[in-house]
Amino acid sequence: MIGAMATAMSALLQPAAAAPDWQMVAKTFGKSGTEMPDGVYRVGLPRTDLKVSLDGVALKPGFALGGWVAFEPMGNQAMVMGDIVLTQDEVNPVMKKLEESGIEITALHNHLLRSQPMTLYMHVFGEGDTVALATALHAGLALSKTPMENATPAAAQPQIPFDTAAVDKAIGRKGKANGGIYQFTIPRAETITDGGMAIPASMGSAIGINFQPTGGDKAAITGDFVLIASEVNPVLRALRDNGIEVAALHSHMLNEQPRLFFMHFWANDDAAKLARGLRAALDKMKSFKQLARGIAGSREQFVWS
Repeated sequence: MIGAMATAMSALLQPAAAAPDWQMVAKTFGKSGTEMPDGVYRVGLPRTDLKVSLDGVALKPGFALGGWVAFEPMGNQAMVMGDIVLTQDEVNPVMKKLEESGIEITALHNHLLRSQPMTLYMHVFGEGDTVALATALHAGLALSKTPMENATPAAAQPQIPFDTAAVDKAIGRKGKANGGIYQFTIPRAETITDGGMAIPASMGSAIGINFQPTGGDKAAITGDFVLIASEVNPVLRALRDNGIEVAALHSHMLNEQPRLFFMHFWANDDAAKLARGLRAALDKMKSFKQLARGIAGSREQFVWS
């Protein structure tokens, strides 16, 4: 009994594990990121070097070409996940280098149809020493043309010409302008885990919706719904019934709980009309209804119709 108490007391007196040194991660990785409110260190990797178009729309990097990697602290180590945007000729060299460096490949797929040139999206996973993870990711990305320069702050946000208030009202949440793109990030109501670790929104577990103005009241939309199995076909039907194309359906992770499916979409039409179509799809999600009930009283973050 005394021995057990002594052991417990010793454990309490041990110093807590130091948090990862994000400055060292940034230096090793070759590009700095941002520590998010949920404690995740996230580095954006937009393919600003690529000129990609779809159905005559020139796609902005932040709209559909925004890769990223994100580190979640695990004591003095970390879990890393990422979504890397690659051209077809970059896929196999990057994949080979990452695999040799101990980074797991968890998915490889399209997000869009008919885009020129075609881009592919490689999802990655790793656990361990943060600097070792950053070194491995840097080595893999070096075999692509992904720009690694730190972005310079924009002088002013480009104007969003369509009626964002109408879009907010239809979606049921206030969006955010970001580099000429109008964005929504909607977490699922339940906790997502992988290997016992919670996967917060900034690690890629949230619904993402992007609007890119295409003239007047029109906008192109893309992003992904994060769904459990029972939500997949109701959401698919709601999107298609509202003139929104389903471009891809796939997994991003290997061991997540609950099992998730990611549905990517595309349309170019009146922005408010598309927002109503997206809301019809969101309403087919049990998670979205639970989230709505939990925070419908917050006028600052949500504007419910």
